[in-house]
Amino acid sequence: MKVLVVGGGTGGLCLAQGLRQAGVDVQVYERSRTRTERLQGYRVHISPHGSAALHECLPPQLWRRFVDSCGKSGDYRFLTEQLTELLLIEDELTSGPDAASAHHSASRITLHQVLSAGLEDVLHYDKEFVRYEQNPDGTVTCHFADGTTATGDVVVGADGGNSRMRKQYLPHAERIDTGIIAIAGKFPLTDETRRSLPSRLVEGPNTIMPPKGCCMFVAPHELGGGVNDETFAHNEVLFDNTQSYVMWAFAANNGRFPAGVSELDGDGLRNMVGEMIADWHPGLRSLVAESPGEAVSLLPIRTSVPLKQWPTTNITLLGDAIHSMTPFGGIGANTALRDAQLLCRNLVEVAAGKRSVLDAIGDYERQMITYGFKAVRFSLRNAHQSVSEAKAGRVMFKTVLRACSAIPPLKRAMFSGQGT
Repeated sequence: MKVLVVGGGTGGLCLAQGLRQAGVDVQVYERSRTRTERLQGYRVHISPHGSAALHECLPPQLWRRFVDSCGKSGDYRFLTEQLTELLLIEDELTSGPDAASAHHSASRITLHQVLSAGLEDVLHYDKEFVRYEQNPDGTVTCHFADGTTATGDVVVGADGGNSRMRKQYLPHAERIDTGIIAIAGKFPLTDETRRSLPSRLVEGPNTIMPPKGCCMFVAPHELGGGVNDETFAHNEVLFDNTQSYVMWAFAANNGRFPAGVSELDGDGLRNMVGEMIADWHPGLRSLVAESPGEAVSLLPIRTSVPLKQWPTTNITLLGDAIHSMTPFGGIGANTALRDAQLLCRNLVEVAAGKRSVLDAIGDYERQMITYGFKAVRFSLRNAHQSVSEAKAGRVMFKTVLRACSAIPPLKRAMFSGQGT
């Protein structure tokens, strides 16, 4: 059995690692021209689901390399815009007892490097997918923009939220704009800059909750060591893979932003956010104001629309290609990793002669559609609640958080295992 994976992102590469480790013939086709072209300079939260998938699919030496590269997750806080604590959720409340069942704070760059390692002979760059065709013998041929083709027994579309594979295979599948915009930036941490920030902003991740209409996520990412030359050469602020920093993301509905916001450069976006939080705690204002403009970007928030199951074939989809979601909840990458783990298990059973291709993919799709679109709905609900203009709803939520803070058994009941 030969498996073709279209897309060399987190989910596609995790699947390839697992199949390769099991001896299954797999080839990955990535549209980027080089390994560094698609590098992203922010970090990603890996949940226990994601950790379990990586532990299962990666060879032991790469799993150790991943764990060793991770920063501390830290305790999670909900804070007001004046940095008054509403609730502290201790890391041990939501993590498992070992690295394979724990939360991790991972560099997207390092994660991609780990997932790519050892795949040099099966990971093909500069392969922009154009279309596929199903052949009389049951195989599928993928066509690429450079005129080349590849034929396999199973094809997996892992080509992201704007998936061309999905558009051909499931043309009725929708991906829509939520009406929410996020502005994200990075504040480099040095001994000097660290002293300028309130301690709560550098001790762990935080959700900042003003009275209504917007929110901010703030998370420190602590790492030491020298500069990674492969990434540093691209942009010494955005792509420094070893410099500690605080990441922040301010989000609100489109209507709260001035016209032409999408035309602003990083400096303009940073200054605009500064004006929008002018009455917030000075530490938050400094965090934004002192972030380099080249590390500030605008992110329109989009989401997929849940689907019912479709007839199973030897073509399937994975990760954002089928269930893209908002970043509110931090579960998109983890859901893609969960997809990779499940699909890998099923395809390995096909290769071993234990089940048919259609049975394996059908089982994967039934489970993936259930948990994947549950995550989509959860993420979208979080997004709308986070930027809601309903002041009464925000007051009620803060009251619940304060109650959880005052009553430890209630906190354990509500938050134990959250974020998985």
